[in-house]
Amino acid sequence: MTDKGHAKSKNVIRIVVAEDHTMVREGLVSLLEEVPDFVVVGQAGDGDEALAQIRLLRPHIALLDITMPRKNGLEVAAMISREFPDVRVLMMTMHEEEAFFFEALHAGASGYILKGAGSEGLFNAIRAVHRNGVYLPPELAGSIVRDYIRQNPKPAEDDPLTPREREILTLIAQGLTNSMISRRLVISMNTVKTHRQRIYQKLNLDDKAALVAYAIQRGLLHLG
Repeated sequence: MTDKGHAKSKNVIRIVVAEDHTMVREGLVSLLEEVPDFVVVGQAGDGDEALAQIRLLRPHIALLDITMPRKNGLEVAAMISREFPDVRVLMMTMHEEEAFFFEALHAGASGYILKGAGSEGLFNAIRAVHRNGVYLPPELAGSIVRDYIRQNPKPAEDDPLTPREREILTLIAQGLTNSMISRRLVISMNTVKTHRQRIYQKLNLDDKAALVAYAIQRGLLHLG
Protein backbone atom coordinates (compact mmCIF):
# COMPACT_ATOMS: atom_id res chain seq x y z
CA MET A 1 0.00 0.00 0.00
CA THR A 2 1.28 3.48 -0.75
CA ASP A 3 0.02 7.02 -0.63
CA LYS A 4 2.81 8.63 -2.72
CA GLY A 5 2.03 11.87 -0.92
CA HIS A 6 -1.07 12.27 -3.09
CA ALA A 7 -3.82 10.51 -1.15
CA LYS A 8 -5.64 13.74 -0.31
CA SER A 9 -5.48 15.18 -3.82
CA LYS A 10 -8.80 15.46 -5.64
CA ASN A 11 -7.08 14.42 -8.87
CA VAL A 12 -5.79 11.09 -7.60
CA ILE A 13 -7.73 7.89 -8.34
CA ARG A 14 -7.73 5.56 -5.31
CA ILE A 15 -7.67 1.88 -6.28
CA VAL A 16 -8.08 -1.49 -4.55
CA VAL A 17 -6.60 -4.39 -6.55
CA ALA A 18 -8.07 -7.89 -6.06
CA GLU A 19 -6.29 -10.77 -7.81
CA ASP A 20 -5.65 -14.23 -6.35
CA HIS A 21 -2.31 -14.84 -8.08
CA THR A 22 0.28 -13.08 -5.93
CA MET A 23 2.82 -12.40 -8.67
CA VAL A 24 0.17 -11.02 -11.02
CA ARG A 25 -1.28 -8.84 -8.25
CA GLU A 26 2.11 -7.50 -7.22
CA GLY A 27 2.92 -6.76 -10.86
CA LEU A 28 -0.34 -4.84 -11.27
CA VAL A 29 0.28 -2.85 -8.09
CA SER A 30 3.81 -1.95 -9.19
CA LEU A 31 2.53 -0.91 -12.61
CA LEU A 32 -0.25 1.26 -11.23
CA GLU A 33 2.00 2.91 -8.66
CA GLU A 34 4.15 4.27 -11.48
CA VAL A 35 1.22 6.41 -12.69
CA PRO A 36 1.12 9.86 -11.03
CA ASP A 37 -2.68 10.09 -10.77
CA PHE A 38 -3.17 6.55 -9.39
CA VAL A 39 -2.69 5.40 -5.82
CA VAL A 40 -3.17 1.77 -4.76
CA VAL A 41 -4.70 1.99 -1.30
CA GLY A 42 -5.27 -1.74 -0.80
CA GLN A 43 -4.91 -5.18 -2.33
CA ALA A 44 -6.58 -8.54 -1.82
CA GLY A 45 -6.08 -12.18 -2.77
CA ASP A 46 -9.70 -13.38 -2.56
CA GLY A 47 -13.25 -12.07 -2.70
CA ASP A 48 -13.83 -11.81 1.04
CA GLU A 49 -10.59 -9.90 1.53
CA ALA A 50 -11.52 -7.60 -1.37
CA LEU A 51 -14.86 -6.76 0.26
CA ALA A 52 -13.16 -6.06 3.59
CA GLN A 53 -10.66 -3.74 1.91
CA ILE A 54 -13.37 -1.89 0.01
CA ARG A 55 -15.56 -1.47 3.09
CA LEU A 56 -12.59 -0.12 5.04
CA LEU A 57 -10.95 2.07 2.39
CA ARG A 58 -13.82 3.20 0.13
CA PRO A 59 -11.68 3.51 -3.02
CA HIS A 60 -12.76 5.18 -6.25
CA ILE A 61 -12.05 2.00 -8.24
CA ALA A 62 -12.20 -1.70 -7.36
CA LEU A 63 -10.07 -3.60 -9.88
CA LEU A 64 -11.36 -7.18 -9.59
CA ASP A 65 -10.34 -10.45 -11.18
CA ILE A 66 -13.46 -12.42 -12.13
CA THR A 67 -12.00 -15.75 -10.95
CA MET A 68 -11.10 -15.60 -7.24
CA PRO A 69 -11.55 -18.00 -4.30
CA ARG A 70 -14.18 -17.60 -1.55
CA LYS A 71 -16.15 -15.06 -3.60
CA ASN A 72 -15.61 -14.49 -7.29
CA GLY A 73 -15.36 -11.03 -8.83
CA LEU A 74 -18.97 -11.03 -10.02
CA GLU A 75 -20.25 -11.76 -6.50
CA VAL A 76 -18.03 -9.02 -5.08
CA ALA A 77 -19.17 -6.56 -7.77
CA ALA A 78 -22.83 -7.22 -6.95
CA MET A 79 -22.24 -6.62 -3.25
CA ILE A 80 -20.26 -3.44 -3.90
CA SER A 81 -22.99 -2.06 -6.18
CA ARG A 82 -25.55 -2.55 -3.40
CA GLU A 83 -23.44 -1.24 -0.50
CA PHE A 84 -21.23 1.38 -2.16
CA PRO A 85 -22.72 2.60 -5.47
CA ASP A 86 -20.06 5.32 -5.68
CA VAL A 87 -17.27 2.71 -5.93
CA ARG A 88 -16.74 1.91 -9.61
CA VAL A 89 -15.89 -1.69 -10.49
CA LEU A 90 -13.52 -2.66 -13.29
CA MET A 91 -13.43 -6.40 -13.98
CA MET A 92 -10.28 -8.17 -15.20
CA THR A 93 -10.56 -11.42 -17.13
CA MET A 94 -9.09 -13.68 -19.77
CA HIS A 95 -12.58 -14.28 -21.25
CA GLU A 96 -13.32 -12.48 -24.52
CA GLU A 97 -16.91 -13.70 -24.88
CA GLU A 98 -19.64 -11.03 -24.88
CA ALA A 99 -21.66 -13.05 -22.36
CA PHE A 100 -19.06 -12.42 -19.65
CA PHE A 101 -19.18 -8.67 -20.29
CA PHE A 102 -22.95 -8.56 -19.90
CA GLU A 103 -22.78 -10.74 -16.80
CA ALA A 104 -20.27 -8.25 -15.35
CA LEU A 105 -22.53 -5.30 -16.23
CA HIS A 106 -25.49 -7.07 -14.64
CA ALA A 107 -23.44 -7.51 -11.47
CA GLY A 108 -22.82 -3.77 -11.35
CA ALA A 109 -19.42 -3.44 -13.02
CA SER A 110 -18.67 -0.33 -15.08
CA GLY A 111 -15.87 -1.80 -17.13
CA TYR A 112 -14.33 -4.97 -18.45
CA ILE A 113 -10.64 -5.27 -19.33
CA LEU A 114 -8.83 -8.25 -20.80
CA LYS A 115 -5.66 -9.27 -18.98
CA GLY A 116 -3.70 -9.10 -22.22
CA ALA A 117 -4.76 -5.55 -22.98
CA GLY A 118 -1.46 -3.88 -22.05
CA SER A 119 -0.72 -1.08 -19.64
CA GLU A 120 -2.22 1.78 -21.68
CA GLY A 121 -5.45 -0.13 -22.11
CA LEU A 122 -5.64 -0.70 -18.37
CA PHE A 123 -4.92 2.96 -17.58
CA ASN A 124 -7.55 4.11 -20.08
CA ALA A 125 -10.10 1.71 -18.59
CA ILE A 126 -9.48 2.95 -15.04
CA ARG A 127 -9.83 6.59 -16.07
CA ALA A 128 -12.95 5.85 -18.12
CA VAL A 129 -14.87 4.17 -15.30
CA HIS A 130 -13.68 6.85 -12.85
CA ARG A 131 -15.37 9.44 -15.10
CA ASN A 132 -18.64 7.53 -14.57
CA GLY A 133 -18.39 6.09 -18.02
CA VAL A 134 -18.24 2.49 -19.19
CA TYR A 135 -15.21 0.70 -20.60
CA LEU A 136 -15.00 -2.44 -22.67
CA PRO A 137 -12.39 -3.56 -25.20
CA PRO A 138 -12.95 -1.74 -28.53
CA GLU A 139 -13.13 -5.00 -30.47
CA LEU A 140 -15.88 -6.23 -28.14
CA ALA A 141 -17.82 -2.97 -28.53
CA GLY A 142 -17.62 -3.38 -32.30
CA SER A 143 -18.94 -6.93 -32.24
CA ILE A 144 -21.81 -5.96 -29.93
CA VAL A 145 -22.92 -3.20 -32.30
CA ARG A 146 -22.52 -5.44 -35.36
CA ASP A 147 -24.70 -8.12 -33.75
CA TYR A 148 -27.32 -5.51 -32.91
CA ILE A 149 -27.33 -4.08 -36.44
CA ARG A 150 -27.64 -7.59 -37.91
CA GLN A 151 -30.70 -8.20 -35.77
CA ASN A 152 -32.10 -4.69 -36.31
CA PRO A 153 -31.16 -3.79 -39.91
CA LYS A 154 -33.53 -0.79 -40.07
CA PRO A 155 -32.75 1.60 -37.21
CA ALA A 156 -35.50 3.99 -36.19
CA GLU A 157 -35.18 7.37 -37.91
CA ASP A 158 -36.21 9.21 -34.76
CA ASP A 159 -35.37 8.45 -31.17
CA PRO A 160 -38.72 7.57 -29.56
CA LEU A 161 -37.46 8.06 -26.02
CA THR A 162 -38.16 11.02 -23.79
CA PRO A 163 -35.13 12.78 -22.22
CA ARG A 164 -35.83 11.03 -18.91
CA GLU A 165 -36.09 7.62 -20.61
CA ARG A 166 -32.83 8.31 -22.46
CA GLU A 167 -31.17 9.16 -19.15
CA ILE A 168 -32.45 5.97 -17.53
CA LEU A 169 -31.45 3.86 -20.55
CA THR A 170 -27.89 5.18 -20.22
CA LEU A 171 -27.78 4.33 -16.52
CA ILE A 172 -29.12 0.82 -17.18
CA ALA A 173 -26.47 0.33 -19.86
CA GLN A 174 -23.82 1.45 -17.38
CA GLY A 175 -24.87 -1.39 -15.09
CA LEU A 176 -26.82 0.51 -12.45
CA THR A 177 -29.63 -1.38 -10.70
CA ASN A 178 -33.17 -0.06 -10.25
CA SER A 179 -32.39 0.95 -6.66
CA MET A 180 -29.21 2.76 -7.70
CA ILE A 181 -31.07 4.65 -10.46
CA SER A 182 -33.79 5.52 -7.97
CA ARG A 183 -31.25 7.06 -5.61
CA ARG A 184 -29.30 8.77 -8.39
CA LEU A 185 -32.34 10.46 -9.93
CA VAL A 186 -34.33 10.84 -6.69
CA ILE A 187 -37.36 9.02 -8.06
CA SER A 188 -39.26 6.00 -6.75
CA MET A 189 -38.39 2.41 -7.59
CA ASN A 190 -41.79 1.97 -9.22
CA THR A 191 -41.09 4.95 -11.49
CA VAL A 192 -37.76 3.44 -12.52
CA LYS A 193 -39.42 0.08 -13.26
CA THR A 194 -42.12 1.79 -15.34
CA HIS A 195 -39.53 3.73 -17.35
CA ARG A 196 -37.47 0.56 -17.86
CA GLN A 197 -40.50 -1.31 -19.19
CA ARG A 198 -41.42 1.53 -21.55
CA ILE A 199 -37.85 1.76 -22.86
CA TYR A 200 -37.79 -1.92 -23.80
CA GLN A 201 -41.25 -1.66 -25.38
CA LYS A 202 -40.55 1.53 -27.36
CA LEU A 203 -37.24 0.21 -28.71
CA ASN A 204 -38.55 -3.32 -29.23
CA LEU A 205 -35.60 -4.75 -27.31
CA ASP A 206 -35.50 -8.21 -25.74
CA ASP A 207 -32.49 -8.09 -23.44
CA LYS A 208 -29.74 -5.99 -21.96
CA ALA A 209 -27.27 -6.90 -24.71
CA ALA A 210 -29.50 -5.20 -27.27
CA LEU A 211 -30.01 -2.23 -24.93
CA VAL A 212 -26.25 -1.71 -24.52
CA ALA A 213 -25.74 -2.03 -28.28
CA TYR A 214 -28.46 0.58 -28.88
CA ALA A 215 -26.80 2.92 -26.36
CA ILE A 216 -23.41 2.48 -28.07
CA GLN A 217 -24.89 3.03 -31.55
CA ARG A 218 -26.68 6.20 -30.40
CA GLY A 219 -23.61 7.58 -28.66
CA LEU A 220 -25.29 7.45 -25.24
CA LEU A 221 -22.69 5.16 -23.72
CA HIS A 222 -19.18 6.55 -23.28
CA LEU A 223 -16.71 3.71 -23.68
CA GLY A 224 -13.53 5.56 -22.74
